[in-house]
Amino acid sequence: MIRPLLLLVTAAFFSGCATAPQPAPARRAEPAAPLLASVAAAPNSSPIWPANAPSLHAESAILIDASTGEVLFQKNADRHRQVASTQKLLTTLMIARRGNLDSIVTIKPEDTRVEPTKLGIRTGERYTRRSLLEAVLVKSVNDACAALARDHSGSQSAFAANMNNIAWSLGARDSHFANSNGLPAPQYSTARDIARIAYLAYREPVLRTYMRQPAAYFRHNNGRTTVLKATNKLLQRSPAFNGMKTGYTIAAGRCLVSSGRFNGRELILVQLGSKTKYIFDDAERVMAWTPGRPYETF
Repeated sequence: MIRPLLLLVTAAFFSGCATAPQPAPARRAEPAAPLLASVAAAPNSSPIWPANAPSLHAESAILIDASTGEVLFQKNADRHRQVASTQKLLTTLMIARRGNLDSIVTIKPEDTRVEPTKLGIRTGERYTRRSLLEAVLVKSVNDACAALARDHSGSQSAFAANMNNIAWSLGARDSHFANSNGLPAPQYSTARDIARIAYLAYREPVLRTYMRQPAAYFRHNNGRTTVLKATNKLLQRSPAFNGMKTGYTIAAGRCLVSSGRFNGRELILVQLGSKTKYIFDDAERVMAWTPGRPYETF
């Protein structure tokens, strides 16, 4: 009896809640090996739930149990919006799932034509997928991200199409991605969809390893070493935090996906559309709140 009921609850979550009017992406074909996220449904479609949750400044947010997928808190979690570099969680998940991380990527001119955060890699240089992946997750560099996406699918546009196929397959169906890095483009997602993606990324050991690093050292082909300090400032505050991804554009505002363990419970918090002076303090306060189980998945 448990399995049919769990499938019913998961299906209800995948159906989502009402969102602001947006052009819906065309239905995409299912990949041959879809990624499925077992994230539970919210108990209702209220814009803010529960009423006694701590306040935070982000325009959209959601807190889930990272082990079970239960929704513990939500605020405008189904509102369409740009999500900046938090969508790199999907990019890096795809790279990790493809595997062969010690294979070599040869940098092409189009990989270097991105701004503003860059490694400064140059056309013709050769790096492992692993080293580029680490740089993306620690410092959110856009040239390494572009190189990985092009290496994966042949072009940025082809990679974006693959992102949309994967997002659809795992239930993130209120999203449409146009590039690998989250730079401004005709694209959007929701806090709930980013939580679905983060739920899967949290289960990839290589991603967990890099996302928790406070720094990384990138060795260029000419022998120069660049020290990359993590954009996630929570890693410097407490060992309770163990990832995940920051993001910022003017269109998206300050964005942050956080993971950590509080009071014996593993949590993932998504905040979209906040400000630098609030976002890390809000994450610390909301994740320390860790309510009791507000409802049962099954």
